[in-house]
Amino acid sequence: MTQTIAFFAGIDISKETLDLAFSNDVAVVQFDNTKAGCRRLVALLVKHQPECIVFEATGPYHRELEIALAAAGLAYAKANPRKVRRFADVIGIHAKTDRVDARLLARFAAMVDVTPTAQKSASLQNLGELINARQSLITDRTALKNRSHVQRSKLIIRQNQARLTLIENQIKAIDQEAITLVKQDEALAARFDILISIPGISTLTAIVILTEMPELGTLDQRQVASLAGLAPHPRESGAWKGKRFICGGRANLRQALYMPALVAARFNADLKTKYDALIAARKPPKVAITAIMRKLIILANALIRDQRKWCQKPA
Repeated sequence: MTQTIAFFAGIDISKETLDLAFSNDVAVVQFDNTKAGCRRLVALLVKHQPECIVFEATGPYHRELEIALAAAGLAYAKANPRKVRRFADVIGIHAKTDRVDARLLARFAAMVDVTPTAQKSASLQNLGELINARQSLITDRTALKNRSHVQRSKLIIRQNQARLTLIENQIKAIDQEAITLVKQDEALAARFDILISIPGISTLTAIVILTEMPELGTLDQRQVASLAGLAPHPRESGAWKGKRFICGGRANLRQALYMPALVAARFNADLKTKYDALIAARKPPKVAITAIMRKLIILANALIRDQRKWCQKPA
């Protein structure tokens, strides 16, 4: 029986180019970062069929590549740039060029256990773009409001207010477009209805959850907590035991769950009982709220998995 050795591909992405390397070859092939270039790169990957393809998340620059890979049914993983850089330090690679980074990503894929990224539909891709734009507008609005406290010029005050009004209108337009996108996609609409049935989860939070965690409904409770960055990590050495802490995961999702957890701790009877028990056990309020956030995302995962809406437990 013929046995083949698994090999992996690494792609370094820049604004203009895509550099492709395989873990079993030192050659690097460069393509233009355009739709045509992505098609040629994907055709080469389909021909060679690597075990997994790894690239770093680069905001808008990897979007065309991600769409092309998903359309071809190729497994890919978006690596955390910090982890890749630490891997480079461990194996002694300090140079940084596009070609070096492509080979580094291929070696990273071959030597580190990477989990393929869940492929997003076109609707989710568009939703993600809307949410990113909304977050930028929120940042701009906060900066304008902070500056308004020290402004004295009447002209600057009028201009500042005009920009705030414009931003508010743009945020409302994005919210309306996001809801329209969700309702146009039958599968997304069904998941959305389940999420907003949970007390504490608003329309916006449900959209962020759908966008940031497309795997929801296919994970166990440990996996979903870990992906959200809400799984407590132990710190122990010998007889010494430190406080557990959370880290990593998807920061945007974790931030979106904070306010819903505050609401759920007051108005969701099941979660309020859990929160009160933690406070009674002298847990710090932040620890209790983090536990409620974890409970919320685990609950959302279970409901979507079972295709049912939330309902109050009978007394």
